[in-house]
Amino acid sequence: MTRIKKTRKAGDSAPKHAPRTKKSERVVARKKQDSGNKAGSRQNPAGSVTAKGSKTAKDPRIGSKKPVALGAEVVTSQPKVAKVKLTDEQRLLQLEEDPRLNQLLDMLEEGRDLSAADQQWLEQQLAKIEALMQKLGIEDLDDADIVSDDTDDALLDKFDAGVAQLQQYQKE
Repeated sequence: MTRIKKTRKAGDSAPKHAPRTKKSERVVARKKQDSGNKAGSRQNPAGSVTAKGSKTAKDPRIGSKKPVALGAEVVTSQPKVAKVKLTDEQRLLQLEEDPRLNQLLDMLEEGRDLSAADQQWLEQQLAKIEALMQKLGIEDLDDADIVSDDTDDALLDKFDAGVAQLQQYQKE
C-alpha cells in the first residue's frame, strides 16, 4: 500500500475563500483612535509654548518681586468672620451646654469650694440663663409653686381611680 502525504490544501470539496484585494484598493474603516499623550509630552508640557512659538511661557516661580520678611515678626492677618445672630433658644442652649459651667456646677454639688473668680463667673452665667428663660417664658420647675391637694380625701380619690383603671384593664 502506498503512503499519501497529508497536505493542508482543501481540495475541490472545500469552501472557496474570497480573493485577496490589493492594499491600495482596500477601504480604511476609520481612523485609529488616539489614546494617551503624544510622544515626548513629558519633556515638552503643553502649556510651555505660546501661540506664536517665539516665546516660551514664563515660569511663575522664578523672579517674584514680592518682598520676603527675613525676621521673626511675621504677622498674618486673619479674615474677620461676621458673627451670626443667634436666636434666644440657641443662645440658651449654648449657655446650658458650656463645659466649664457644667464642671463648676458639679463641683458645687460635690460640696467643693470655688475660687472667687469662678464663683463670680458662675453667677454671671446663671443670671444670663435666668434672664433668657424669663424672656422665653420658660419657668423653672424648682421655683414654681406647685399646688397639690395632699389631703386624705384627695389621695383616697386618686387611689380609687387607679383601682378602677386596673380592674378595667384586667377585664380586657
